[in-house]
Amino acid sequence: MLTKNKFILVLIFFLFSHFVSAQCAMCKAVVESGETEMAEGLNNGIIYLMAFPYILVGVAGYFLFKKWKKK
Repeated sequence: MLTKNKFILVLIFFLFSHFVSAQCAMCKAVVESGETEMAEGLNNGIIYLMAFPYILVGVAGYFLFKKWKKK
């Protein structure tokens, strides 16, 4: 279960993820010559793609922890 502090931390990450600008160097160069809407869409796509590996590793770690704790 999530404790109160962990829940607040997760909530803060979700609330402030809108302000994050994540771009690789090549993507940034392409976007700088284009429209701002395209840049925002690219940033959102990068953040979306970045989240899933962390979620998968977290879920796998959770189940491994539960398995080891059971022994």
